[in-house]
Amino acid sequence: MGNRSFTIVILLLGALVLAFNSLYIVRETERAVLLKFGEVVDPDINVGLHIKTPFVHMVRKFDRRILTLDAPTQRFLTIEKKPLDVDFYAKWRVIDTKKFYTATNGEEIRAEGLLAQRINTGLRNKFGERTFHEVVSGERDLLMTDLTRDLNQITTDEFGIQLVDVRVKRIDLPSQVSQSVFDRMKSEREREAREQRSTGRELAEKIRATADRQRTVISANAYRDAQVLRGEGDALAANTYAAAYSADPEFYAFVRSLEAYRASFSNKGDLLVVDSKSEFFRYLKQGADKQ
Repeated sequence: MGNRSFTIVILLLGALVLAFNSLYIVRETERAVLLKFGEVVDPDINVGLHIKTPFVHMVRKFDRRILTLDAPTQRFLTIEKKPLDVDFYAKWRVIDTKKFYTATNGEEIRAEGLLAQRINTGLRNKFGERTFHEVVSGERDLLMTDLTRDLNQITTDEFGIQLVDVRVKRIDLPSQVSQSVFDRMKSEREREAREQRSTGRELAEKIRATADRQRTVISANAYRDAQVLRGEGDALAANTYAAAYSADPEFYAFVRSLEAYRASFSNKGDLLVVDSKSEFFRYLKQGADKQ
């Protein structure tokens, strides 16, 4: 009884191993090829559960999704022989499983290495045909579009890989070149700053001169208007006095004599030599006679 149970267990284990080696699943995110003694016999297995012959067939699965190649920084030369350190990445996916397996043995690392070599060569050629300005800003997007289109044909034919996109993350000058460029930019900015200051001083002088001229003109006009008003006021006062005094000439003469007396006798130390019978003392004599 014990031997029989042991035999059943062995048979069940064998059946499980056989089933495990005979059944396989291809998921929606995967692509797979069926190999027979290392030769591709089915390059495009559908998604789902499948059966294979154990120890004869082997299944290799690849990622169906878009993958990212993040390449290390590479140095390229522009048409002016200026070195640039370029950091880029690429988006790719497997579209021909048979070519992909044949070219890379189904290894993503090997595929990325081959893909990076093609992209480096393409970038080196594209950068070598363009100036520094075109690479950095002017034709950067066009360069990437052309490179993706050109390389996609090559990678599809050689590796069964569709190159979805190639993008430059960063373009830097080498450190020794960056310092010289920085110094040149600094001197250029300082020159522009000096020009701006010189222009500012020139404008300030013009504004100051204009303000001084306007101040002089305004002051002169104000003085002229003040003198005109003063003259008009004096004329009006004279006319008013004349009109008032003409009503009583004797009173006017009296008031003018009082003003003259006040002005003449304001200082006790003054000495006045005048004939006592002069008209100047007429009102003083009249006052004395009345007393």
